[in-house]
Amino acid sequence: MASDLHDWTAHWTAHWPCSSSKIQPHFFDHQHPSFSSKRQAIVTGLACPAPMRLKSLLQSEIDGSRKDEMPILLPCCYDGITARLVTRAGFPATFMTGFGVSAVNGYPDTQLVSYGEMQSAASTVAEGLSSAALEMGREPIPCIADGDTGYGNAVNVKRTVFGYARAGMGGIMIEDQVAPKRCGHVAGKSVVGFDEAVARVKAACDARDEYNSQFGEGTGPLILARTDALKTDGFEAAIERCLAFREAGCDMTFLEAPESVEQMKEYCSRVEGAKLANMLEQGSTPILSPQELKQMGYTMAAYPLTLLSASIKAMEDSLERIKSGTPTDDVIASFAETKWKYADSTADCTAARRPNKAYLADPMPEIKCHLRQEYILNIISGFFT
Repeated sequence: MASDLHDWTAHWTAHWPCSSSKIQPHFFDHQHPSFSSKRQAIVTGLACPAPMRLKSLLQSEIDGSRKDEMPILLPCCYDGITARLVTRAGFPATFMTGFGVSAVNGYPDTQLVSYGEMQSAASTVAEGLSSAALEMGREPIPCIADGDTGYGNAVNVKRTVFGYARAGMGGIMIEDQVAPKRCGHVAGKSVVGFDEAVARVKAACDARDEYNSQFGEGTGPLILARTDALKTDGFEAAIERCLAFREAGCDMTFLEAPESVEQMKEYCSRVEGAKLANMLEQGSTPILSPQELKQMGYTMAAYPLTLLSASIKAMEDSLERIKSGTPTDDVIASFAETKWKYADSTADCTAARRPNKAYLADPMPEIKCHLRQEYILNIISGFFT
């Protein structure tokens, strides 16, 4: 039965537009020590891996081949439905916000949500991105996930990077706050020392490279290194950390909470490589237009709480209507739209909703449109029994 799995993967990859995706012979060796994680990689890595898609997107923005007057816009998601919404809206990438994941679990952004809960959320987000992409006939957009402080020492950082990779994330953000961390735009935060901060980022980069060596180049999540030192240690200290993070091997940097346009410009002029702007409404950083951010030198612009804040306001308004007995029909999506577009990715998945048949060739019809990883892995496991 193993040959059937070879045939299936060959058929699938032949129809996926990324010829650089490689399946190594030992990928299917059930005696191999990392076999279980490699079965997981079948689901998330048969297509062009998310880190590879993210790297290509960043490179196209940096070298100018991406023809857009705006940087890469990242509306931040935090669960399956927001991931699907971002995909369906046509954005090129997204970011899984730890603030949002904490909020939907009923907690403030003070790292009360554990690594396991964040990894689970990342898997849910990856599923949402994949299912929406399948329906639209496109590749899933890559997602950078909030990895907070790495949830411990260097060994924990490695585990976090590997776990997010297996969940299907294209990148992971690691920051230099003291654990438990807090939102970057509030008072009372503190950062670890310079050497520890650099070591934390270096551990994440080493984990990325090790993942690449085990599972193939382009499979390890890109590393977004964040510093919150501006508020605690001053602007120059924050720039020093960003430069040190680049030397340590990170793929992207993020100077959190600059307080003026001048600081934003200087950061962009002094630090090379991909850079993230954090457009938090009513936060510490000036809100600029995407065009201004691109001209300044930012590669990406994240909108961390826009979807969450908008949904809170909409839900509060709807609750007030319900309480007062006022009809809600004019402020909600229809039932058909809610079910068809956002809540049921497996319903009515017909050829009419999958225009590019070659791109979406389905070598295992019994799977149909189900992208739940557990289901697929159970099927794959059957080949080895």
